[in-house]
Amino acid sequence: MAKKKEKHKDADLGELRQHIDKLDHKIIDLLNQRAEIVIEVGHRKIAENQPVYSPDREQAILKRLQELNRGPLPQKTVEAIYRELMSGSFALEKPMRVAYLGPEGSFSHMAAMRKFGASIEYQAMPDFRGIFDEVLRNHCELGLVPIENSLGGGVIDTMDCFMEGGVKICAEVILAVHHNLLANCAPHDVRIIASKPEIFAQCRRWLSSAMSGVELLPVASSAKAASMAISESNLAAIGSELAAELYNLKIIYEDIEDNPDNQTRFFVIGMDSPARSGNDKTSIMFTTPHKAGALAEALDVFARHEVNLMNIDNRPSRRRNWEYYFFVDFEGHIEDRCVFETLEEVKDHCNELFVLGSYPRALSPI
Repeated sequence: MAKKKEKHKDADLGELRQHIDKLDHKIIDLLNQRAEIVIEVGHRKIAENQPVYSPDREQAILKRLQELNRGPLPQKTVEAIYRELMSGSFALEKPMRVAYLGPEGSFSHMAAMRKFGASIEYQAMPDFRGIFDEVLRNHCELGLVPIENSLGGGVIDTMDCFMEGGVKICAEVILAVHHNLLANCAPHDVRIIASKPEIFAQCRRWLSSAMSGVELLPVASSAKAASMAISESNLAAIGSELAAELYNLKIIYEDIEDNPDNQTRFFVIGMDSPARSGNDKTSIMFTTPHKAGALAEALDVFARHEVNLMNIDNRPSRRRNWEYYFFVDFEGHIEDRCVFETLEEVKDHCNELFVLGSYPRALSPI
């Protein structure tokens, strides 16, 4: 490596560019060799009735890239390149469609595109139930739904849809949420700012100091706000980078959120459960008898088996008053012996217990 650096140090700009061109030639040739193997993999999957998307395989590739990459290219860049490469591979194996909560330019849309790339088809849905239904009807191979925000907590609409059953969680996505002020006018010309009420709450300090006196207009989605900013000259929107790109708006202020660590966790839902990856989580849903200590007894089983609980939430069952479904995420895969034995014992303390899915744990925000 040191000798190569010395060689490049003495080369002029033209020679360096020629060297890049030669490397590009090799890279394209290798990528197409890889694509030929991908096509054969697709044929095997179809013949064996296997799903195109394999979250465990995706996890293994990304972990291997972390180990192989020695720089100077940042790991985030390498991962983005390979996500697009995998997106192209999906298209070669079999066309794939992913449903998300629309409209176009929403943070759900952004998370879906960062996860699955530009080579697959996306279907914007008007509500959460529609995403689940499209997957159940096999109109979409996968769906992407928000389940939890680091500031706002659990997403109740998604939990309610899981209570109706039928789909499996096959992956998770963590999106770093950054809000931007979008407009096609100068900052001093902005008279109205439109966005979702939740987004206004997440940008409260910045809005009160930098945009004091400007009218705040609550709308159904950040993408809706972006579409309004196209035609109204003194109206700005708070939305994503993707919304700025799709609606041809300028980012006049970026990263205006009060908490820069704001993240949203999404579930990828489908009809198949992935194999064990070695770094997995499992999500379950259960009800307990209506008696004192019932929930504590169920949770104590996890403690005794040393299974680490990562999240717990609840929703009314909507069948009987004061009956609740509890949603729990914990480390491990349903195929792990310890997890299997734990759940078998937990069932003794539950009226009902459903495994929503075991899936690879997200390595980092995208």
